[in-house]
Amino acid sequence: MRSADTDASSGPGLERLAPVVGDVVRDTGASVALVYLLEPDGRMLRLALVSGVSQRIAAPWSRIPLDTSIPVTDAMRSRQLVWLGSQEEIARRYPRLGIVLPYDFMLGAAPVVGAAHVWGGIVLLWPIWHPPQLSAHERDAVDGFCRRARDILRHAADSGHRLLPEGEPRIVTPSRPQETDPAQAAAAHGFAERLPVGCCALNLDGRITYINPAGAELVGAGAAALLGKRPWEILLWLQNPVFEERYRAAVVSRQPTSFVAFRSPDTRLSFELYPDETGLSVHITPVAEGGAAPAGQYPTRPPEAVNVMALYQLTHLAAALSEAVSVQDVVDLAADQIVPALGPQGLVLMTVDEGRLRVAGHRGYSGEFVERVDGSPLTSDVAGVHVVTTGAAEFFPSFEDFRLAHPHAPRYGDRSAWAFLPLTASGRPVGSLALSYDRPRPFPPAERSVLTSLAGLIAQALDRARLYDAKHTLAHTLQTGLLPHTLPLVAGLEVAARYRPAGHGMDIGGDFYDLIRCTATTAVAAIGDVQGHNTTAAALMGQVRTAVHAHANAGASPGDILTRTNRLLTDLDPGLFTSCLIAKLDLARHRAHLATAGHPPPLLRHPDLRTEVLDVPPGLLLGIDENAEYPTTEIALPPGAVLALYTDGLVEVPGADITDTTDDLARRLAECEDHDLDDITDLLVHHADGAAARTDDVALIVVRPQP
Repeated sequence: MRSADTDASSGPGLERLAPVVGDVVRDTGASVALVYLLEPDGRMLRLALVSGVSQRIAAPWSRIPLDTSIPVTDAMRSRQLVWLGSQEEIARRYPRLGIVLPYDFMLGAAPVVGAAHVWGGIVLLWPIWHPPQLSAHERDAVDGFCRRARDILRHAADSGHRLLPEGEPRIVTPSRPQETDPAQAAAAHGFAERLPVGCCALNLDGRITYINPAGAELVGAGAAALLGKRPWEILLWLQNPVFEERYRAAVVSRQPTSFVAFRSPDTRLSFELYPDETGLSVHITPVAEGGAAPAGQYPTRPPEAVNVMALYQLTHLAAALSEAVSVQDVVDLAADQIVPALGPQGLVLMTVDEGRLRVAGHRGYSGEFVERVDGSPLTSDVAGVHVVTTGAAEFFPSFEDFRLAHPHAPRYGDRSAWAFLPLTASGRPVGSLALSYDRPRPFPPAERSVLTSLAGLIAQALDRARLYDAKHTLAHTLQTGLLPHTLPLVAGLEVAARYRPAGHGMDIGGDFYDLIRCTATTAVAAIGDVQGHNTTAAALMGQVRTAVHAHANAGASPGDILTRTNRLLTDLDPGLFTSCLIAKLDLARHRAHLATAGHPPPLLRHPDLRTEVLDVPPGLLLGIDENAEYPTTEIALPPGAVLALYTDGLVEVPGADITDTTDDLARRLAECEDHDLDDITDLLVHHADGAAARTDDVALIVVRPQP
């Protein structure tokens, strides 16, 4: 009467991490472990391995934007352990987490990092009876996991097979100390079968893996019909949210819990749940009339009620949507959260754009199928458009209902039920949401209400995100207009430059670079960084760049360029300070003259590949003191040497010493050998991408004199 659990596996090579997860769970006594890996773009964490809970419980955190404030991302940014010793502390510091998991547990999150690379992180949960702090042994175990995971991930990346999760996360099943003796297993089975009280076993996903005859009789269903099913899904009288809520609480908190349910016509049953790392044992007994029972008697839930897991996930989605910035953020959140919460096999989110309905995102459909509905005019008679023009949702419980209403609409695969929801904000239509299911679905009133509310939340988030995108486009246009579109050609000089915005805010800042051709054999390379990430910083950046350009063309030395620009900024008094570094290149004499206003030191790679961090006497930031002086330093710059000027976003890593990260960048430049200059520039930027989530913009200009 038992059915084996099936482990989901994901991603080639992730099995190398699974035993390391098992070891840290065993050595720390943690009840739950979640391992996250950083996606190649450096902006998103993906859940790779899970131990101690089901995928359904972990689903709201399957993908986490790196700029989200949540324990694992904060641990990665600070490069140290984040410890939360109580539910009160969790709710105070991370309210979204406290809303979705309102249970007693302790949490620790640790980063998996190298000297200059962040790979991901691990989240561990402990029951509330754990001591208020981790012991030295437990900290050592967590540190050991992070080191071993880092080495595995680094080795895989170095060999060209970076470990990345694909699809569902891999479930890591805790190892048993030894195999159960067959005779003991048979004796235990016989013991349970003979008991006059009911007992059953649930796996971590809430599915019944065993129920004895007394238990099956008490709940009024045969064991064959119950095995592999979740009790609250197959027994209508157990469909009060309390059963699923108590199961969820027991799994997350690892504490026994209980409740009483009423089975029509006149039977009250007590359920006691006892969890461990592999599942739950459930004790079922009848409650005599007037007898004592665990707190609360819960009446039968109407069949149309929505399960508690969906409600928690939708609560999580609502909180996440309030923080979504761009339209793409809203689309990704909706698609990633709705599918696990409400169980549709397909989702298409469409937005109104110039009289047409455009597909903004989808899940569970092929790109070819989606292209057939993309761009439908608002005058067409299709379900997605119809709900936009009427403002009323449409539900089709079966394919026959759908075909009757829309006989010419395409059907994807075996989809057999649909919900089309209008997205309306402030009385204006902004789009529609289509959900499809593989099986007929009645869409009872409670579910329709939840879906309608969900559509309203998405519509409001989309409306806000559209405004942000419009502002972002304006700001981006301003900044790109202020940065040089192309760099001038200078005979005998190779040059390459890059600008990368930070992964937060409006993606606009005050970083700039420039190359000014002065004479046939001289040029000025400039790099600078104005405080802030807004249009004010970008506008000031344009003024600084213009001033540097004008003074360089006038033949001023690097120190004089900075002195004159500094006087301009102190006269303007913008309330923002600027760092800047000027390098005047004399290609005929193979020399360079450098001056800096509080800017990170340049890197010089000699023709023999020896690389050094140049020691340029620092001056004050521009805009502080109108009388500040900026001394000029002269260096040799022979043909084949590489001079790299950069902003601090390239070397700033939270929790790391900037001297160490600058030395790491210099070593990376030395390792680039004699590549094309564009390739060298890309390698330096990619080196920063692997270090951590950038908290600042990156500007970089690299020059190499030719013979």
